[in-house]
Amino acid sequence: MRGNFRKAMTLAVFSVGTSVLSQAQTSASSPAPPDLTARVEQPSPAADKGSIPAASSTAKQELKPTVEQEIEALKSRIDQLEREAKQAKDAALADSNDTAVLKAAEKSLVAGSGAVPASTGVTPASTTPGFSSSTAGQEPVPAPAAAPAPKEISAQTTTKGEPFEGDWTWLNSNGHASDSPMATKYFTPEFRSDVNYTLDYNHPHDDSLGGSTETFRSDEWQLEQISIGGDIHIDNVRGRILTMDGLFATTTPRNDASPSRGQWDLANAYKYVSEAWGGYHWDVAHGVNLDAGIFVSYIGLFSYYNFDNWTYQPSFVSSNTPWFFNGIRLQYFPTKKLKIEPWFINGWQSYARANGKPGLGGQILWRPKPYLDFVWNNYGLGEDAVGFPGRSRIHADYSAQVKVYDDPSKLLNKIAFTVTGDLGCEYGGGPSSGPYDPNGNSPLMGSSSTYTGGVNCHNSKNGRPKQAFVGWMMYNRYWFKKDLFAVTLGGGQMNNPGRYLTLLPPINGATAITGTPYFTENGGDRAQMHDGTITFDYMPSQFITFRLEQGYRYSDVPYWTGRGGITPPASVGGPPINNGQPSQYACANGAPSGFGYGSLTQAELACGAGPTAGTPTGTSAIWWPDLRTNQTVTTFAIMVRF
Repeated sequence: MRGNFRKAMTLAVFSVGTSVLSQAQTSASSPAPPDLTARVEQPSPAADKGSIPAASSTAKQELKPTVEQEIEALKSRIDQLEREAKQAKDAALADSNDTAVLKAAEKSLVAGSGAVPASTGVTPASTTPGFSSSTAGQEPVPAPAAAPAPKEISAQTTTKGEPFEGDWTWLNSNGHASDSPMATKYFTPEFRSDVNYTLDYNHPHDDSLGGSTETFRSDEWQLEQISIGGDIHIDNVRGRILTMDGLFATTTPRNDASPSRGQWDLANAYKYVSEAWGGYHWDVAHGVNLDAGIFVSYIGLFSYYNFDNWTYQPSFVSSNTPWFFNGIRLQYFPTKKLKIEPWFINGWQSYARANGKPGLGGQILWRPKPYLDFVWNNYGLGEDAVGFPGRSRIHADYSAQVKVYDDPSKLLNKIAFTVTGDLGCEYGGGPSSGPYDPNGNSPLMGSSSTYTGGVNCHNSKNGRPKQAFVGWMMYNRYWFKKDLFAVTLGGGQMNNPGRYLTLLPPINGATAITGTPYFTENGGDRAQMHDGTITFDYMPSQFITFRLEQGYRYSDVPYWTGRGGITPPASVGGPPINNGQPSQYACANGAPSGFGYGSLTQAELACGAGPTAGTPTGTSAIWWPDLRTNQTVTTFAIMVRF
């Protein structure tokens, strides 16, 4: 009996040992699930001693199923561990994608682009809504690829800083606006409005003024300029566009005769654009720019735009020199205080070449101190007189601007002045051709000059007249109460034998192309003029100027519009109206005579002078514009610039 009991106990211990050894081996590779031991039948420690044979028999029967259950449990555990490993891998991938997005966002923010990459939308598996043990075996949705960080597009850059640093709002032609509130990284918008009311004390009955590039109508409110555009600067690619409408859109092109040569209507193609160019900036020294298109001229110191200037009506040196150039320019800034700028252009304020040669020129601008500005402009080579091939032009325009006083704490807080001198001439164009009046008198003074030959630059010899321009202007400006008010005093003088720069009065609608028999521009025709202005400015904001100006101008030949006006009548005693033939003499009834300058007697006969034609009495058959030697005007203007 004792022997049987000992055998049963030995078998039970062996069975339990085998189970424990198997569990120990499984535990060495992975932790056991909580319900694993519940599946293995263990001998009860309180077994009835009288049933030892039965217990021995049961242990023998349950030994094989226990091993099979262990194997099945191990397989199940392996499958579960594989699923958990795959889920952990998916979660790690999601974390790495989110980390990449965060790093890209951080890089963009540090770079200053302000753009944050969009989220990839990947959610870690452990936090995906609806995740549970019932879905643990399903394949997770593949995460989309992380979006690449956007490429940084820079604006125009100059690593050494922009040239001419400091405050230059005191300069004539620069404008007093110091900020651009609408500016962005890539675009600086610009808006301009200029409205004036000009009272001419000659009181022309057709309200038409001549001899000016700023005032064109009398006793009326007129929109001088309305413009919109701005500057573009992306990846060092540059551009500027500024539209032009208002009176400037018709008065500026009418002074350019170059569209008369060749085809296509250039005057109307460009009339609504004052600036339009594109180019590139290289980060060399303090900058190198190459621009092509229509850009403003610097000759004459004053800006094209009245808001930027100290006065509304500039002197002749500025009025009779170019507002714009059409061509290409190279700007080189060797230092932050110096600019060297050569030009290759079509000509002297011309949309096209007037003859066979383009114009060459350039500017040197030097600002050694915050209170000093020097500019040297030169022009040459161009054949700018339409119909006179071989007649070339040269011109020099030099200016200095000096701020002599600046104390914002005082009532009179700033004083500055400018001095400009111009010297130019035309030369060549062939031998002498036709007589000219050595006194340079105009037709209204009895001249019979019809000279169309070559000209000299320095003197009249070999039958060819002197064709020159000498002029100067000077202005003094005083600012009060922290630039709230300003007063400007100044004026200038011009001597222009040949009148090649003197503005043509718009008599009967005359333009630079048509000309007029009433004010010729033949070689040797004289024009000597001087002027003066006093200007008061009220500037409550940097974006607006209210201007009141009194001006006086004098010419030694009749030039300014008088009371009778410069427009022929529709009939005797009728209203003034252009007859469509500005190059011809007009009859007393306003009709065109069919004859131009040099054919006065024939015009008188055509207008019914009869036997008096060719005598002083015969001139009564001709209509004559009312031209005066002086002009006094008062101008009130409201100018806005953003």
